[in-house]
Order: sequence, then structure tokens, then C-alpha cells
Amino acid sequence: MDFSSQSFKEKLESVHTFPTLYMFKFIVPHAQLDKVKAILPKHEMDLKESKKGTYISATIRVMAGSSDQVIEIYQKASEIEGIVAL
Repeated sequence: MDFSSQSFKEKLESVHTFPTLYMFKFIVPHAQLDKVKAILPKHEMDLKESKKGTYISATIRVMAGSSDQVIEIYQKASEIEGIVAL
């Protein structure tokens, strides 16, 4: 998904009134979890391991000041190998 597209920004702004508490959900290979933590170091994460422990589901709540801030986080996350944004 192209998180930098104007249509994604418009969709965010049509659904959310900023500032807002925005919830990110990622599924990431266990070995890449530290990279997710590095993107949002000051935010608490709810983590749930997959049955085999290969993947971790991470839910992170962020007080986002703008759609641009949300997009920036998605763009950084998209650089992590094997990550899936939900």
C-alpha cells in the first residue's frame, strides 16, 4: 500500500479528527520486533505471539497530531522486512 498517496491521507482525515488516539496494528516476524519498538520507543505495545512463536502481533496506541504523523509512522514501518500493517 502506498501510505504517501493523497487518497490515503484523505481517507485518514475523513475517518479521524486530529489530534486523535490512533491505533497501529502490525504483524511482524519475531526477529524484527526490536525494529518496530525503535519506531515508537515511548509507546506501550500490546504484544501477542503466534502459536509457533514465529510472528508477533503488536498493537500500539499513539496520540497522533496529524495525518502526516500517522503516514510517517507507516512509511517507517514499511521498511521493516516481513511486516504486515493491518
